[in-house]
Amino acid sequence: MVIRNIKNIIAFAVMPIISILIILFLDINPEHKEATYMLAVALLMASWWILETVNLSVTALLPVVLFPLLGIMDGEEVSSQYFNGIIFLFIGGFLIAIAMQKWNFHKRIALTLLMLTGTSPARILLGFMLTTYSISMWISNTATTMMLLPIVLSVLSQLDELYGKKNTYYFSIGVLLSIAYSSSIGGIATLIGTPPNPIFLRIYQINFPQGIEVNFANWFIYAFPLSLILMIILYFLLYFLFIKNKCIEWESKIKIDFHADYKKLGNMSFEEKSVLVIFIMVAFLWLTRSPLEIGRVHIPGWSQLFSHPKYLNDGTVGIMMATILFLIPSKNKKGEFLMNWKDTIALPWGIIILFGGGFALAEGFRTSGLSESIGEILHFFKGSSLFLLIFIVTSLMIFLTEITSNSSSTVIILPILAALAIATEINPLYLMIPATLGASMAFMMPVATPPNAIVFSSQRIKISEMAKVGLILNIVVIFVISLWTYFLTPIMFNF
Repeated sequence: MVIRNIKNIIAFAVMPIISILIILFLDINPEHKEATYMLAVALLMASWWILETVNLSVTALLPVVLFPLLGIMDGEEVSSQYFNGIIFLFIGGFLIAIAMQKWNFHKRIALTLLMLTGTSPARILLGFMLTTYSISMWISNTATTMMLLPIVLSVLSQLDELYGKKNTYYFSIGVLLSIAYSSSIGGIATLIGTPPNPIFLRIYQINFPQGIEVNFANWFIYAFPLSLILMIILYFLLYFLFIKNKCIEWESKIKIDFHADYKKLGNMSFEEKSVLVIFIMVAFLWLTRSPLEIGRVHIPGWSQLFSHPKYLNDGTVGIMMATILFLIPSKNKKGEFLMNWKDTIALPWGIIILFGGGFALAEGFRTSGLSESIGEILHFFKGSSLFLLIFIVTSLMIFLTEITSNSSSTVIILPILAALAIATEINPLYLMIPATLGASMAFMMPVATPPNAIVFSSQRIKISEMAKVGLILNIVVIFVISLWTYFLTPIMFNF
C-alpha cells in the first residue's frame, strides 16, 4: 500500500509538475519549441508506463489529447498512427490465431509434438520446449503458455503420484521454466510473435522511410535461426541444471496419457483442416511477398506480379487471409462460420492501442525535432566501438524489461536509438534490432513477461530459482544477440 501511494504521488503529482516546468522554463531547441513540449510529454508517458499506475493502454492514448493541445501534431495526423499496415499485420495474425484456438487446432499440434518426442525426462522437456516454441511463433506467448500450463501440471501431478514430489522437484522446475522461456524465444522468430517486433517495424519505418526494407520474410530468415540457437542453449542449460543426475527414468505411462488426450480430440474436423490451410497459405504469402536479397542471392517476390508492388504490405496479406475465415461456413455448427464477429472480442485491443501510442510517440519525436536534439546530445558516441554499443543496448533492454513491460520499454527506447543511429552515422538496424530482441529476453523475474508470471502462478517455482536460471540465461543471451547482430545483420539485410 505504501509503495502504491508513492507511485501515485510520483505519477500524478511529481511527473506532471516536472513536465509543466519543462514546458515553461526549458528550451532544448530554439528553432523547434515543439521539441521541448514533446520531451515533457515523453517523460510523462514513460513514467506512467514504468510505474504502471494506470493501464498501459490508457497512457498510450495521451498523444491523442496532448499532441494537438501543445501543437506537436494535428489531431488527424496523431489519430492515423493508431491504425496502419503494421497494426493490421498484427490484427490479421491474431485473428488466425484466434481461429486456431477456437477449433482446438493448437491443442492438436501440442499433443502431436508431445507424443513424438518420447517419455524420458530429457525427451519430455524437449517435447514441451518444441511445442511451446513452435506455437508461440504464431500465437501470442501469453496464450501459448496459458494453453500448455494445464498440460504440464497434469503431467507433473501424475509423476508426483508415481514417484513422489521429492523425486520430481527439480524436473518440475525445469519443465515449467522451459515453457515460459521457450514461448519468449519462439516469439522473436516472426514479426507477429511478440509485441516488440511490430513496434520496432513501425518505429523504424517512421524514422527511416528510405531505409532498408524490413518485412515478414527477411525478419524470419534473420531471427528464426537465432531463436533456434537460443533454444538449443536453453535446452542444455535446463537439462544440466534440472535433469542430469536429478531424475529417475520415467515409465511409458506418460506417453499413454498423451495419446488418451489426443484421442479425446477425435478425428481432425473440417474446421481444423480449413484453419490449417489458411495458416499455411498466409505463412507462405508472408514469406514470399517481397523480393529477397541475401548476399548475392536474389529471390523474386509475388508482389512484383502487380502493377504497384509497393502498395502491398504484410498487413494486406494478413487481413486478406483473416477475412476468408469469416466467409467459410462451419460444417459442424450450423449457421456459423470459421470465425464470427463475436470472436473478435478476444483481440488484444489494449496491446493494439499501446502499439498506436508508441507509434504516435515515435512520430512526435521526429516531427517535433526532438530526435534531432537527442542526436546532437548523443553525438559524442560517434566513433565508439560498434560492438560495444550493440552490447550495451542489448544489456540495457534485457535488464530494463525485467522491471517494466517489454512493449513500453520498446516504445520508450527505440526512438532514442533511432536518434543515436543518426548521430553516430550507424545503420539503425545495428541498434534497433538487438534492442527489440532483448525486450523479449527477460528471464529473471515473474513480472518481466506474462509467461514468467503465468508459470510462477503455479506455485511450484521459487523466485530464487527463476532469478538464478534467468540471470545465467540473460548473460548468455546478451552475448549471443550481440554477436549475431554484429556479424550477421549486414549479411542478412544486405548492407
